[in-house]
Amino acid sequence: MKRILIIEDNEANLYLASFILRKGGHEVVEARTGEEGVEVALNEKLDLILMDIQLPDIDGLEATRRVRESVPYDAIPIIALTSYAMTGDQEKALEAGCNGYIEKPIDPDTFTAKINEYLQKFRDAIHD
Repeated sequence: MKRILIIEDNEANLYLASFILRKGGHEVVEARTGEEGVEVALNEKLDLILMDIQLPDIDGLEATRRVRESVPYDAIPIIALTSYAMTGDQEKALEAGCNGYIEKPIDPDTFTAKINEYLQKFRDAIHD
C-alpha cells in the first residue's frame, strides 16, 4: 500500500481520485489548498503527490516549488493533475518540479494504471 497525497480543491475530483486510489489499495491523504498541501507534504511520509494546478490560494506550480525547496526531486514524485491542458502547461509543471502530468477529467479506466506507472518508474529510478 502506498501513501498518496491529493491536493485538489474540487470536491467531485477529490472524491473520484480518492475513491479510485483507495479501491486500488492505496492510503489517501487529502488537502484542499496549496498551503495545506505544502504543509502536509513537508510533515508526512508520502509515496506520491497528486497536485492540482488551479488552487484557491497558491497555485499548484508554486506549491510544487515550495515542496521542492525542502524535498529533492528524486525523494518523492509529484504529478500535476489539471484540466488546463494548453500548450506549454506540461513544460511549466515539469519546470516547477513535477515529475509527470495527468489531465482531467480523470478517466477511471486508466487513472490507476497511470498512478502505478509513476510509482514503478520512481521505484526503478531510486534503485538504479
